[in-house]
Amino acid sequence: MSSDMRLIEGYTCRPLQPDEFRPFFDRHHRSIFRDHSMLDLDSILSDEERERSAPLLERARGLYRLTLGVFCGDELVGWTFGRQETHERYYMTNTALLPEHRGKGVYKALLPAVLSILEKEGFQVVYSRHSATNNEVIVPKLKAGFVISGMELSDLFGTLVYLSYFFNPVRRRVVDVRCGQATPDEEIRRVLGY
Repeated sequence: MSSDMRLIEGYTCRPLQPDEFRPFFDRHHRSIFRDHSMLDLDSILSDEERERSAPLLERARGLYRLTLGVFCGDELVGWTFGRQETHERYYMTNTALLPEHRGKGVYKALLPAVLSILEKEGFQVVYSRHSATNNEVIVPKLKAGFVISGMELSDLFGTLVYLSYFFNPVRRRVVDVRCGQATPDEEIRRVLGY
């Protein structure tokens, strides 16, 4: 991937290293998500629970991760990050822009840039989880081709809606058949073994 990808006039994104991303995230995360009720899991885990989970975290570090910074000129104004979950599935974990950079089309431009990177990496499905009333994010993702693929009642975040993006068009059509949105054509019947 080239170093900087143009999003819209005045905005670019590029990969960030943890030492560049983490201070910015730590400084802005609470203010960006101040209206969200989140359980601080680390605050309730015992030392023994943290110790037992440490090897799991260490093994997970070997999986593919993507962290992009969003820049207005030279100023870091947002981020998106996520990680591989399986050989085909990527979890788009968190995306945020500082308030003064919202509503300008930056997020809408960022989605295809992220999807392009992930498709080139070989992922088949990209999914994300959002508060069920977060239309500010859900609507642009639906317009970009994501589909609602599930719901969850999370102790950490509350009621979440899952959105999934399928790179393979046949697989995407299968989703419509599976949910009752469409009837199977000959190709879909064949791949489903009808």
